[in-house]
Amino acid sequence: MDIYVIRHGQTDANLRHELQGRRDVPLNEQGREQARRVRAFLDERGILFDRVYTSPLGRAVETARIVSGGSVPVETDDRLLEMDYGPYEGMDLRKPAPEVVTFFSDFVHNPAPDGMERLSSVTARAGRFIEDVARSSGERVLVSTHAILMKGILEYLTPDSRGGYWSKFIGNCAVYQCVWRDGAFSVPMEVADAERG
Repeated sequence: MDIYVIRHGQTDANLRHELQGRRDVPLNEQGREQARRVRAFLDERGILFDRVYTSPLGRAVETARIVSGGSVPVETDDRLLEMDYGPYEGMDLRKPAPEVVTFFSDFVHNPAPDGMERLSSVTARAGRFIEDVARSSGERVLVSTHAILMKGILEYLTPDSRGGYWSKFIGNCAVYQCVWRDGAFSVPMEVADAERG
């Protein structure tokens, strides 16, 4: 099974540098164009999907529909929701709270601030989801989600990373691919990034 994991396209909250988390912020036109570019990239390679899973938030659902080409039903799964930022939801990232600055400066060694979901929880639910996907049918699977949850998937799939993905920038509509074969996952590799071209 080939598993493709994509971050949703751009939203106006991304442009405003807001921590959007679980707010249901829609894609903007640039986000739709990013998703269309990824679909074109996949078309050039003859990649079609047998299964499509997505976070239930509109920006991830719309990204999944555009990128999958609309030929496969889209299945929502709450385990693909973005990290719960609690009281920090909507915070202006250009003027973050000091405790958030501390957390973001070293995700591995600094715990999430009170009221925010722990990274261990993000990785655990990402892992449960990806293990269930590996047991599902289909040769090619698309997973549409959010930046931190996507990093949780990548951390789960790459135990040797030791937290390396938490501080990695993942742009809107970046795509990683991994292979599930003979009971094991391959190390995920970035195959497309609509922001960088």
